[in-house]
Amino acid sequence: MRGILTAIPLPSLLAQISCAAYTLQDDYGTTDSFFDQFNFFTDIDPTHGYVSYIDRSAATIRGLIGATGSSVYIGVDAEHQASGSGRQSVRLTSTRSYGHGLFILDLAHMPGGVCGTWPAFQSVNQMTLHTNDGCSIQNSGFTGSLETSNCYVGAPGQPLNSGCAILSGSSQSYGDGFNQAGGGIYATEWKSTGIKIWSFPRYGIPWDIINGEPDPATWGTPTAAFSGGCDIDYHFKDLQIVFDITFCADWAGNVWSSGSCASQAPTCNLFVQNNPAAFREAFWRVNSLKVYQDNARPPLGAPSPPPGYSSFHRTIGESVSRKDTTPFTRPGPRHVRHGHKGR
Repeated sequence: MRGILTAIPLPSLLAQISCAAYTLQDDYGTTDSFFDQFNFFTDIDPTHGYVSYIDRSAATIRGLIGATGSSVYIGVDAEHQASGSGRQSVRLTSTRSYGHGLFILDLAHMPGGVCGTWPAFQSVNQMTLHTNDGCSIQNSGFTGSLETSNCYVGAPGQPLNSGCAILSGSSQSYGDGFNQAGGGIYATEWKSTGIKIWSFPRYGIPWDIINGEPDPATWGTPTAAFSGGCDIDYHFKDLQIVFDITFCADWAGNVWSSGSCASQAPTCNLFVQNNPAAFREAFWRVNSLKVYQDNARPPLGAPSPPPGYSSFHRTIGESVSRKDTTPFTRPGPRHVRHGHKGR
């Protein structure tokens, strides 16, 4: 992914070569230095959300970000009525870009399940890839359920911008179920052969992850696996890590009237504007974020993808946004996402 896995100049921590399948490249830490490794996006939300992204100084003063040494907090304004431009939030994009790797995110809490948050109100995780034309996936090699197989955002016969999507079967993979179980871990392995995603509840984290020597070969079948009719190295490169929380927007705003949240207010924007206390649970609590490498790299001379939209997402970012976390994205319109679909 180039520029979003939704990127950062952060100090690299290089582990000594060992027999482990992967060695540590970057440990983002849980002190204020975590935020040194991200840029604070303050432009208009690319998903057209009812949100006002603020800079680091303002976010610190208003308590929207913080670090304790054991975890990092990323939240939204849950105290005040929102202005006409939207509820205040933050959107972080890593200063470092990646191409391949193993990305392990330990979350104590995620901002899912709150009416008006984006992508919206669902109890399980939806993992998606969004690309230009020429990328599709096979329906095998994962425990989730395939919703759409064509990753092209304009694929005929699929909702616009849906990409290729795999739905988790676990209620502990996202939102209230994830938080009530004490959080857990999301692991994304990105190789030339495909992109795989695992999720582990707090009580089921593999020992090799806990010991800092992760080996995906021992984790069993992934929740999602994106491979088949897609040249991964052609469609995904130089991606960044993104954390954000947005409201309403192109997805949640459009499905507002068809979901249970519609009883709360006539429109998504009005609900978000006038109910600050509803967003007290709309925050990330990050225990750790680590990036590992196996020294594999895309082949030299691999062609650059043509202008288009490529990315992968998972539930982080998710609340990672469509160019937000899965956390991953690049400066251009390509990404992978861990997301969740509105109802």
